[in-house]
Amino acid sequence: MYFRDVIGLHDVKEHLINSVGKGFIPHARIFYGPEGVGKLPLAIAYARYLNCSNRGAEDACGECPSCHKFDKLAHPDLHFVFPVVKSKVSDQYLPQWREFLSEHRYFNLNDWLNFIDAQNAQGIIYSKESDEIIRKLNLKVYEAPYKIMVIWLPEKMHEACANKLLKLVEEPPEYTIFLLVSEDRENVLQTIWSRCQPLHIRAIEKDEMVVALQQKFGLDNEKARSTAHIANGSFTKAIEIIQASEHTEYFFELFRQMMRNAFSGKIKAIKEIAFEIAGIGREMQKSFLLYSLRLFREYFVSNLHEPGMVYLNNDEWQFGERFAPFINEKNIESLSEEFSLAYRQIEQNGNAKIIFLDLCLKVTMFLRK
Repeated sequence: MYFRDVIGLHDVKEHLINSVGKGFIPHARIFYGPEGVGKLPLAIAYARYLNCSNRGAEDACGECPSCHKFDKLAHPDLHFVFPVVKSKVSDQYLPQWREFLSEHRYFNLNDWLNFIDAQNAQGIIYSKESDEIIRKLNLKVYEAPYKIMVIWLPEKMHEACANKLLKLVEEPPEYTIFLLVSEDRENVLQTIWSRCQPLHIRAIEKDEMVVALQQKFGLDNEKARSTAHIANGSFTKAIEIIQASEHTEYFFELFRQMMRNAFSGKIKAIKEIAFEIAGIGREMQKSFLLYSLRLFREYFVSNLHEPGMVYLNNDEWQFGERFAPFINEKNIESLSEEFSLAYRQIEQNGNAKIIFLDLCLKVTMFLRK
């Protein structure tokens, strides 16, 4: 991954490149910000640039021996730590990790866990990972200017692991750099956070997202702008929206029926739609919940009577003419929280019938506010 592979964030790239040129290279940085904005590809591009033997004004050269090894993520002075399952360490998943990164630049933890078929297991950086990190970083630099340790999602690190690394992060061996990539700064151990130079990575600008969507997926301008608007700066979210678009018509019918049955307050009708959704498969259920969250946001905004701020197709718009007034400041937060909670519960392999029956009953209550 090169700086040019990272969508937008031109000011951040310029900052990183200039800091290297000025010799300001902190021994530990933490890239933090929302999911899907390019923090990990940015960290890898920065690592590549640091070890490139012929750095350019805007990117690594791509021709030196170091860059060729970075192309395969197989540089002997580049190390990765990331959440795994079955109480293993990252190196045991390194072949899958390299394959995954070769195919994905923008992704989330769930994408990675699905790739390694984690099933119901939660991704964790286990305590024994610290011994591997200490062992690797106490070796001399093999051939590059810097030995670099990239830690993806330090918030998933077992506390015992984090505590064992404190001194190493604070005073690493010479020419050793830690690059941490976090999506949940509140859950990064504070003693680790305080030892790193923080760098906030903002959401991707809408125009930059539109261009990237057109180039990668061949979307027309209208579709690209609609997707970028909904994704709200996250390219990972944009990918999810595009992948789910083929099911949009079906999801709309489910949403419309769910809202109607919930508003009716009839238990039989509520159970019917809840159990129908519970039977469509977990990935479809997750996509439906994301779709529903989008409609709630759009219907809420449509009450402001600013059509240019609303992104709905014809069927969604026609339904919203009557339904939108029921989505207001009294219930929008509750609806968003409950549908987001249901998404997390489905991700964690919860009982779909219970989850969606509970959700439909809560929608009944929220719509009557």
